[in-house]
Amino acid sequence: MNIESTWHLYIQRSVLCWLATVDAHGQPNVSPKEVFAAFDEQHLVIAHIASPISVRNIQQNPKVCVSLIDIFVQKGWKLRGHAQYVNARDEAFHAYAKPLLAMAGDKFKIQGVMVVKVEQAHPILAPSYRFYPDSTTEEGQIDAAMKAYGVRAFKVV
Repeated sequence: MNIESTWHLYIQRSVLCWLATVDAHGQPNVSPKEVFAAFDEQHLVIAHIASPISVRNIQQNPKVCVSLIDIFVQKGWKLRGHAQYVNARDEAFHAYAKPLLAMAGDKFKIQGVMVVKVEQAHPILAPSYRFYPDSTTEEGQIDAAMKAYGVRAFKVV
């Protein structure tokens, strides 16, 4: 299966990602994750800070879906694959956790890492890009989002 090679570039443009897991009984769970990074072009790493349900579900059923979006441009990626949980006591933890520890600093204690092997990557686009392709631009989407969310530009002094 052909995996898009640019999904990992959107990670730096996304403030949160949403991890969807399923438990042993088929009950879905979606939760936001704040500390995540591309490990390489095929793996996404997500910090286990306060994710006991996600971790339990991955241990019961490794199939996952992750969405990451640049909210201002309104583009992103839906990633499907299989995850494994790497506990902080595991030998592989330090390698997988390295980019996450740099992000979290002293703010969060990382209990483990959810390592997602990305098997499918599909672009996410706001409907405007599809319905109005000739008039929808990233700049226009940013302006509209800033107005809608009440975001104001500021000057760094």
